[in-house]
Amino acid sequence: MELSTILAVSGKPDLNELVSRTKTGAIVKNLVTGVKFPVFATSSISQLSEIRMFTVNDERPLEEVFESIYKVLDAKPTDFDPKKADNDTLFGLMEKVLPDYDTERVHASDAKKLFSWYNILLNAGKLTPAEEEPKAE
Repeated sequence: MELSTILAVSGKPDLNELVSRTKTGAIVKNLVTGVKFPVFATSSISQLSEIRMFTVNDERPLEEVFESIYKVLDAKPTDFDPKKADNDTLFGLMEKVLPDYDTERVHASDAKKLFSWYNILLNAGKLTPAEEEPKAE
């Protein structure tokens, strides 16, 4: 799973994929609608590969969290709408996919965004199982 070209743009819904760079920013494609649009250097842009989730002892890369969700949900989307889910539903799934998440620093809004992004990436075909490492003989 490669998240370095997947971007979250502040003020824009959904996730976007980098299409090309320009002098003043970038051209991105919305992963839900498929619409391409310019994003300027003045916009707040976050690469998903750079985002981490707080755990009790450390931080976990979002890629690892998505892989865990993928395994727990058996490569299926969540069975609830993350944007409308109650806290019990959100944090119940968080317990399964990231048991050591920091309950004081991971808020309901973070969990909603995490599961919404997971569903978007899954529907766009951007989540694939990690390649198994060759076993040492």
